[in-house]
Amino acid sequence: MKEKETTFYIPPKGAFEEFQDEDHYAEKVREWGLCTTKEVKKEFWYKDRIHQRQVTIKGYEVFGDTLEQNTIVIEFQDGNLSCIHPAYLKEMQTSSFGKELIKLDEDAIDKSDQPTIKEKQKKSTSTNETKQVTKVKKEKPAKLVLPEEKVHFTAKVKQLALSWNHFNEENDEVIVLEDVRIEQDEPIEVGLAWCSHSKTLKKFELTTGQEIEFDGKIVKKSLPKGKDVEDESLLLDVSVGYKVNNPSKIVKK
Repeated sequence: MKEKETTFYIPPKGAFEEFQDEDHYAEKVREWGLCTTKEVKKEFWYKDRIHQRQVTIKGYEVFGDTLEQNTIVIEFQDGNLSCIHPAYLKEMQTSSFGKELIKLDEDAIDKSDQPTIKEKQKKSTSTNETKQVTKVKKEKPAKLVLPEEKVHFTAKVKQLALSWNHFNEENDEVIVLEDVRIEQDEPIEVGLAWCSHSKTLKKFELTTGQEIEFDGKIVKKSLPKGKDVEDESLLLDVSVGYKVNNPSKIVKK
């Protein structure tokens, strides 16, 4: 790539002030701090991040309310003109100027790669939220897909209890089952379920801890707690969300 293709030129806007003579040139160059020696410099370094080139000063622009501020017009060896602030051109003459530009570039790259405080906070918040969501997902049991037909169960009696019936406003006798499992090609672990302690079930005289198997249909239905129960052992000590309807073919193990 040619040098002129990598330099961003800022050409002067129309006509600019040219030097009247050598003395005028020397006066302005010293005024801008570009030369402190007896012999006035004629060439200066123009540096950027890629290369450095020699330029000469062709004149200057004036601006400001008092027209005392200047922008230098420099000419490159290829004939291109560009404007530059005197202080900036002065900085370019120092030996450390190119190194500082490289360091600025490196720092900019490092900073661009590093997340800002807001990004860190956002990332931290997002990570915490993700962990919380993951934790909730892990703790929340998966929704069971219940079979609609009659299936075979194995279970264990957890508790004989009373449940409030809102229709007749009385407590009904129920059986709470634990380790409920639907036995099929791909078994389904239900966990807790309940059923009515019907006359048929009472014939089996089931007790706490008794393992049984039976057929029945299961639905999603919560078990209400009993009211005004004198025997506290008949109060529900767990929350149960599934009900087995019409258990049959009951076998005690």
